[in-house]
Amino acid sequence: MKPLVVIGDALLDVDLEGRAERLCPEAPVPVVDVSGEWLRPGGAGLAAALLATRTAPEVVLVTALGDDDAGRRLAALLGQDVQVVRLPLDGATVRKTRVRAQGQSLVRVDTGGGRAAEAPLPQRAVRALRSAGAVLVSDYGRGVAAHPEVRAALAELNVPVVWDPHPRGPAPAPGATLVTPNDKEALGFTHCADPAEAATTLRREWSCEAAAVTVGARGALLSGPGGDDVVRVPVPAKAAVTGRSRPDTCGAGDRFASAAAAALLEGADVPAAVSSAVDAAARFVAAGGAAALSVDGVPSAGPAASAFDLAERVRRQGGRLVATGGCFDLLHPGHISLLRQARALGDALVVCVNSDDSVRRLKGPGRPIVSAGDRVRLLEELESVDAVVVFDEPSPAPLLGRLRPDVWVKGGDYAGAELPEASVVRAHGGEIVLVPTVEGYSTTRLVQEAMSR
Repeated sequence: MKPLVVIGDALLDVDLEGRAERLCPEAPVPVVDVSGEWLRPGGAGLAAALLATRTAPEVVLVTALGDDDAGRRLAALLGQDVQVVRLPLDGATVRKTRVRAQGQSLVRVDTGGGRAAEAPLPQRAVRALRSAGAVLVSDYGRGVAAHPEVRAALAELNVPVVWDPHPRGPAPAPGATLVTPNDKEALGFTHCADPAEAATTLRREWSCEAAAVTVGARGALLSGPGGDDVVRVPVPAKAAVTGRSRPDTCGAGDRFASAAAAALLEGADVPAAVSSAVDAAARFVAAGGAAALSVDGVPSAGPAASAFDLAERVRRQGGRLVATGGCFDLLHPGHISLLRQARALGDALVVCVNSDDSVRRLKGPGRPIVSAGDRVRLLEELESVDAVVVFDEPSPAPLLGRLRPDVWVKGGDYAGAELPEASVVRAHGGEIVLVPTVEGYSTTRLVQEAMSR
């Protein structure tokens, strides 16, 4: 089965849980004694995580992530089960923090105003969309769904497309199979007085095959396909929430849209997909909502988190982990050859990249020419590279002690040289492999030639 591709805006959701048993002396507001921090993907990230853990066999998330603490934590959370294709982000990754006491939300604090950068769509993203068996557009108004190349790529597809719209986002691209606003959103989009009327209006105005307006515990109102009649799709009695006066509905819309997309991927028609989505969303809320997917918050592992997650996953599966390293300042054919040869030696390749300060110490004050963040993004675009991690030390030895690769690859120009990291690699049973280099290519030489012209 082809993958289900989720494209949209991923966020980091955080719950600070505690008890509130007294008021602040400076103002009549509760004081929360925090006992735990819980993290989970939000927005398009939540939709992808739900699909990966519950429904679809292969899930790809195309989203914009920042190179900051929230972005790294989010990438680490998603990297366990979802293949993430990163787009550049202007600004900080959005983090939404709920402060809760005894299961009741007291306040939500939003930080980070990042939006998808207005840059050409990476080829990995284009390839992901073209390979999709179905697509879920999870729009949270942060620019991914509005990207002109995203909309153009979606228009060329001949697969089911579910579009979960947002009040701050664009109208769905014409031709979508199903759009899934909630009742408040639908009334706001249309200025209708009735959700059923809004469903029909949206189906017509947005030129989509069907519109399903969710109405909370009452299920959904489906307009189309095949006519103007609106069908109420109720929540099955066995899936209804019982015994909870204030259920946590956070993420219910993402569960509805993701379940509908998964059903369409498996061959269901639209009415059957909506019925399945209503049932899935109700069960999701009954099971505790998005909070059930949260993990215990721990200090960020920094940029290396996803690389270490990959290494651990490869080891659990009995695979062979390969690593290589260097500055990779101004990518050239020599780098590409090295990376391809390295990847061919195992099941996954981690590239260890010198930080900007580390490059300056090695190469002088004029280097690097390309910043670490941009070097990482360039490397991540290469199909031979599975993960990238930045290190600041003069040698990658401390990093390799944690990563523990089965193979450490260097270019053949290191033949006869004593590598400072060799003992660390061999200490855990790893081997060092020198691969042939492409003669005549080096960043230093390219820079010198450019300056002499």
